[in-house]
Amino acid sequence: MIHLSETAVSELLRLRSRSLASAANLRLGVRPGGCAGLVYSLTFDDRVATDDQIFDGDRLPVVINRQDLEYLRGLTIDYSEDLMGGAFQFRNPQATSTCSCGTSFAVSS
Repeated sequence: MIHLSETAVSELLRLRSRSLASAANLRLGVRPGGCAGLVYSLTFDDRVATDDQIFDGDRLPVVINRQDLEYLRGLTIDYSEDLMGGAFQFRNPQATSTCSCGTSFAVSS
């Protein structure tokens, strides 16, 4: 199960409305990178592959490749703004460590 806070959904819907893919799903994934080894990927995509799983993200369908799902199970995404700007925050129960900036994570093998 993936959880999106109301503020994350609102910001993602705002971003999607400004993109060329205004009717697309949110594609959530991971890729190698960052200090800890893996980084989160958020894109809009109108394709759904046979190895994708779709979650209800409260007005925003979330598509995750089954391979990435193992790293994201139980993930909570929030969004907040301050004087420095806005950012998504990821709380991942699968992560065994994170970098100090919170954008990359590692899992035990």
